[in-house]
Amino acid sequence: MKKVLITGACGYLGARLSKFLAEKGHKITAFDSYDSSTHNEWESLMDEVIVGDIRDETVISNLADKNFDVAIQLISLDHYKSENNPNFVSTINVMPTWNLLDSLTRNGLEKFIYFSTIHVYGNLPNGNITEEHQPNPVNAYGLTHFLSENICNYFNNKTDTECINVRLSNSYGSPVFKENNCWWLVINDLCRSAIEKNIIRLKSDGSPQRDFIHISDVCKGIEILLNTDKKNLQNNTYHISSGQTLTILELAHSVKEIYKLRYNKNIPVLLPNKMVSESPDKYLETERYIINNSKLTSLGFSPETSLENGINEIFDYIDSIYG
Repeated sequence: MKKVLITGACGYLGARLSKFLAEKGHKITAFDSYDSSTHNEWESLMDEVIVGDIRDETVISNLADKNFDVAIQLISLDHYKSENNPNFVSTINVMPTWNLLDSLTRNGLEKFIYFSTIHVYGNLPNGNITEEHQPNPVNAYGLTHFLSENICNYFNNKTDTECINVRLSNSYGSPVFKENNCWWLVINDLCRSAIEKNIIRLKSDGSPQRDFIHISDVCKGIEILLNTDKKNLQNNTYHISSGQTLTILELAHSVKEIYKLRYNKNIPVLLPNKMVSESPDKYLETERYIINNSKLTSLGFSPETSLENGINEIFDYIDSIYG
């Protein structure tokens, strides 16, 4: 059992991860600017819930005094908000990582896990993408995460704290809190559109590729990294991915077919030119990138939630909302 601080604990990933690790027996201190007091069942699992502003150095100092074994940093603006004023964005996406590490490493922190993103690579080429692939961010979201990765690398070399960068592909799945902003995620969005509008409308021609991993498998990957001794880790950067790549068109047709099986209703996949896509196979022969997850699988990680089960899980959640 570890004493774990999770920052951004009420967000989409944070709420699920906090719940998962608490149910595994860890003592979780959940930190967020969001007041979760209306979520009694979730809060009852936490050892402590702290509401505060991660930009406040006094708050960080108080957190450091609690002598955590592990800290997991999840606080970040999303893709769109990260394109705002650089001074503001850096106060959320970059400086908290520095300030947390500067304070927590002075108090005997064993392990720090930073949630980065596959966006640090920028435009991915076809082929096998390992953690050694050279980052080349093309937007502020990727750039600020890469900056925070380098802060983690600095403290990993300078201190006794083991600092791990997790480069996450594209997660999906139902949220813990209804307030969680997760419906911009591609699979979540397509499932909700199917239920609410009886149509699957694509924003592209369907050719973009993505590696999708269910949020429950993300949690399992973090648990492995949390429990693995430093001597058994390979370097300090890990992909959390499914290792399988789909086009958005293939994904849309998967949602369509699962929807048809569940609700006995055939709905169209509509392209931006208002044409209906009849088949997922248009880009079947297109070369693909693969986000290699062999470093994590060598530690025992194996994604367990199939795309079919993951999509059904989202439909189950949406059905529960609409009664």
